[in-house]
Amino acid sequence: MTQQQERIIALKKEKNAIILAHYYQIPEIQAIADFLGDSLALAQAAKNTDADVIVFCGVHFMAETAKILNPQKTVVLPNMGAGCSLADSADPAKFKKWKEENPDVVFITYINCSTEVKALSDIIVTSANAEKIVNSISKDKKICFAPDKNLGTFIANKYDREMTMWNGGCHVHLRFSEEDVIAKKAEYPDAMVLAHPECPQHILKYADFIGSTTGIINKAGEVDKKDFIILTEPGVFYPLETNNPDKRFIPVSAKNGSLNVCEHMKMITLDNLEEALVTLSPEIHLEEELRLAALKPLEKMLELSK
Repeated sequence: MTQQQERIIALKKEKNAIILAHYYQIPEIQAIADFLGDSLALAQAAKNTDADVIVFCGVHFMAETAKILNPQKTVVLPNMGAGCSLADSADPAKFKKWKEENPDVVFITYINCSTEVKALSDIIVTSANAEKIVNSISKDKKICFAPDKNLGTFIANKYDREMTMWNGGCHVHLRFSEEDVIAKKAEYPDAMVLAHPECPQHILKYADFIGSTTGIINKAGEVDKKDFIILTEPGVFYPLETNNPDKRFIPVSAKNGSLNVCEHMKMITLDNLEEALVTLSPEIHLEEELRLAALKPLEKMLELSK
């Protein structure tokens, strides 16, 4: 452990703070997080913490979610520039119009969205619980699913559900090279392909398992295989390799041949994490009326996820 990591841990104790980190964060941050998880687990951890300060090492919508669930706590995002292409794809004004044009429809929205879009939704979902929640809706009810078209299409195809999709997507999962998937499968013929459902259908067709980030990590630990081809952001390699030192995890490149990383997730560094704990800023603030409106579909999600 570095001196800077030790300073961060000391600051955290001094401020009665908890560090929540997504699996796509850099390994140095994952190593000192109090809780490491995907969007669902992080939302649950944020709701259950008794810390005074939540330092969220993730992207903006995740920190906003923590504030929605914890209005009395100080919620800090070390770099306010850490956004999300998927959340940005759902403009609140356009989403509101879409909802007005589709009355008597259940609006199920992926957690990767702004607080304003959450407030207009009926139920929030994550990749870990989306299948369960969609299946909890009566088949005589129409569903509008936003903003990730790929996740929605995967669920609709798997369960033969008719759903109207918002045309949004995660830039990381959209960038995977099909040619490199084919090449990696040829190079590692015995490898199991584990994919996130944010990948488009022409990529998912190569997968042996499709699941959330946590689902991918769990599956790799359960299966008696040595090699795994991973189709999600490579930050997940830290827990995969830590939990499975005798297994090999193979990344798939982006279409331009580069490592397919989320630039937004990598904007959180040890430097701005330390600064955030010193200053307790940048802090997330939400208008109370908006927060309460966004809280309802989140609480429904947490209830249905039990």
